[in-house]
Amino acid sequence: MVAARQLEPTLYQQLIDLPENLVGEIIDGRLYTQPRPAGPDAVTSSALGADLLFSFQRGRGGPGGWWIIDEPELHLVHDSEVLVPDIAGWRRERLPKIPRDHRFEVVPDWVCEILSPNTMRKDRINKMPVYAKYGVQYLWLIDPIAQTLEIFHLEHGQWTVIGLYQQRQVVQAPPFDAIDLNLADLWV
Repeated sequence: MVAARQLEPTLYQQLIDLPENLVGEIIDGRLYTQPRPAGPDAVTSSALGADLLFSFQRGRGGPGGWWIIDEPELHLVHDSEVLVPDIAGWRRERLPKIPRDHRFEVVPDWVCEILSPNTMRKDRINKMPVYAKYGVQYLWLIDPIAQTLEIFHLEHGQWTVIGLYQQRQVVQAPPFDAIDLNLADLWV
């Protein structure tokens, strides 16, 4: 009698099986995990999301026309690239309806990563090239400890820095430059 060979779970199945307290992503064929965001990161993400949601999703004090989503699970090519930005945004003409499950398969127009000592390297080295490869047009990197905002625009497949801001500046930050964003509101 031949013993049944136990199959190793797929990378995506390993991601699904992660404990609730971990965020998992598949980048370049590798599973990355990290704990849920620390307090300052969560405050920054929540404050920014609230500002953008009211003005750009609901159209209160801004133009509307967007979906602003916290930690969406982006499936850029089926299950081979699975990224979870801290916040992402889609123009409604590109994503008319929100998916009924957890898989967002339409590439966002904008992503924001909140940098922490645990994620900074992965966000810059591993995730930025993937976002560029699939055509995300705008990328924001926010560092709540250094109190900085870096804005990138995709031009000819390469990231170009179009804004560097810090501390208490009030900015008009593309693609959300229809409103003033007070950076002081993002820091603890």
